Amino acid sequence: MQHRVASFEVHHTRFLDATGQLADDTPPGAADADAIRTLYRWMMLARTFDTRAVRLQRTGQLGTYPSSLGQEAIHVGVADALAPRDVFLPTYRELGAQLLRGVTPVEMLLYWGGDERGSDFQGPRQDFPVCVPIATQATHAAGVASAFRLRGEDRVALCMLGDGATSKGDFYEALNLAGVWRLPVVFVVANNRWAISVPLSRQTAAATLAQKAVAAGVHGEQVDGNDLVAVRHVTRQAVERARAGEGPALIECLSYRLGDHTTADDARRYRSDDEVSERWKEDPLPRLRTWLNTAHGWSSSDEEQLVESCTEQMDAAVKAYLSTPPAPPESLFDHLYAELPAAYAEQREQLRRAATQEAGDG
Repeated sequence: MQHRVASFEVHHTRFLDATGQLADDTPPGAADADAIRTLYRWMMLARTFDTRAVRLQRTGQLGTYPSSLGQEAIHVGVADALAPRDVFLPTYRELGAQLLRGVTPVEMLLYWGGDERGSDFQGPRQDFPVCVPIATQATHAAGVASAFRLRGEDRVALCMLGDGATSKGDFYEALNLAGVWRLPVVFVVANNRWAISVPLSRQTAAATLAQKAVAAGVHGEQVDGNDLVAVRHVTRQAVERARAGEGPALIECLSYRLGDHTTADDARRYRSDDEVSERWKEDPLPRLRTWLNTAHGWSSSDEEQLVESCTEQMDAAVKAYLSTPPAPPESLFDHLYAELPAAYAEQREQLRRAATQEAGDG
């Protein structure tokens, strides 16, 4: 005899469609023109930064850089759902979220230029730095949330992941622990359909990534990642549930990586131009801009002023980055230990003397 012991559903949320039309059942705050204009500005700044960063890399003035082109609505929507006291744990592609959280464009340029001083954020001091290894930040997030629970702090950890990270053991271990301990943590997966050159269809047989929450006893849902209104709403609900002690969540944001994986990649080798061209129709910036124009009188003059403002801000950031003197070679020892062991201290001094002598000879 067979009988059903459990059943599950995955819900998909979208309020703003690809043509910029807003549904009738929009969440509270969606009609706040000033708030949405501000978020659109953050998206535009992220897009402007992205363009400049790629140009800097192509001219040898920046290291390998991972474009966030096409994913700005995810990053800005997620970051706006957090309180300043919460902790954000990014991958390497959450530029828009980091900017909104208070990381400066100069700090980001320094980091991607190979200068670790760029990770010493002067704004969000407890947000985690860029995480290049895949999925390792998921277990870190579970640890951070566990610390919040032990300390009785009214805070939430939010961990960003790519779709490829959901194929890693770190992700499952963190999700399972979060479910068992009902930790105040939210995992957000930016499903851009490609883990470098591996398409989603070759990563998983699951119909959605959100359903991977089911086995862990965690709330899971899917959202249109190109819809800023939906991303912000769904993430805010998940954060508030976690803050209230109602357990963690997994949110899958559907989007598309419009650019190469990084500036060291050539996506034309594994996907067609026709595929990418079709996805440009879902670009989150024109979608939000159309709605602002229709509902809130956003004009071509407003757009021009915004583009000019973001360009000026990036011009100043690039100038400050390029004029920053490099860190001395011996600084590579400075963040290894609270107190540097004698053997390393000696090596540090040797390197300092060698660098000083070379500078004098030059």
